[in-house]
Amino acid sequence: MRKPILSLAIVALLLAAVCAHGKTPEPITFHTLSPQWRGEVIGEHRYHTVADSRQTLMELARDMGLGYTNVKNANPDIDPWLPAPGQTVLLPYASILPVDAIAGITINLAEMRLYHVWKNAGETKARSYPLGIGTEGTDSPTGLFSILNKAENPTWTVPLSIRHERPGMPVSVPPGPANPLGKYWMAFSSGGYGIHGTNKPLGVGRRVSHGCIRLYSQDIQELFYRVPVGTEVLIIDTPVKVGRKDETLFLEVHLQNGRDQDLAVLKREIVRQTRLLEWNGMLDWDMIEDIIRHNRGIPQPISVANPPSAATARR
Repeated sequence: MRKPILSLAIVALLLAAVCAHGKTPEPITFHTLSPQWRGEVIGEHRYHTVADSRQTLMELARDMGLGYTNVKNANPDIDPWLPAPGQTVLLPYASILPVDAIAGITINLAEMRLYHVWKNAGETKARSYPLGIGTEGTDSPTGLFSILNKAENPTWTVPLSIRHERPGMPVSVPPGPANPLGKYWMAFSSGGYGIHGTNKPLGVGRRVSHGCIRLYSQDIQELFYRVPVGTEVLIIDTPVKVGRKDETLFLEVHLQNGRDQDLAVLKREIVRQTRLLEWNGMLDWDMIEDIIRHNRGIPQPISVANPPSAATARR
């Protein structure tokens, strides 16, 4: 909206659950990054056991501080509207910090997440946040920006395009529960785009805005007070991310439903990112194609633990 495969044991080890099934997870904490932090796998998955099928995955995502699309894609065998009691839902808190991420704010539209990287007491910290972004035709912009100004309890000046789309809309909406900007606004472009809260939290993790970046109320409040004016904002649209943790390489895929993707283009991007990470090992291309096909949006291992012999290494 404008204005104001390795074994399951290895996967379990690297992306372990940190809360018991059926319990509300502890609040998300910041991640302390290594000196070479780009492409680092941050966070840990958690799990939730469905107790009441009246809670949809959209509502569960909201309650757990996650984006709806991320939760839905991570659990393809669960009905998002009628999850069955007793089913285990993977809560995708683990993700790959994009290799192109910058110190400051990096937004990846493809995965609908914002990453904030900052210095604190000599250490580099990172935190990810789920987003609501622009719909097709009102796509959020890409490129390098910076935070131009910030406002608490902003007044929303309704753009002409929205007033034409919705006759009867006022010229402006004052602070309050009807204001779609929520309580905090951070402008990053003179074109009227910004990062803000929302009065419709079920839109986080979906393509529903007119181009702006929506966060949950608790997330924008945290970010608002930590991010100074002048902070750089990089917005990318990268559906495949390669990262590493220890001696294992991971791939995370976020393909938009209904949008054709050229497999060869995706593979070239995977190779580019792998080179940026200075990875010298071999890749399991059969596993890579399988991960792309299933499009679950969670980090999955793609490096070969035991390289094949010269006679069989044909890929």
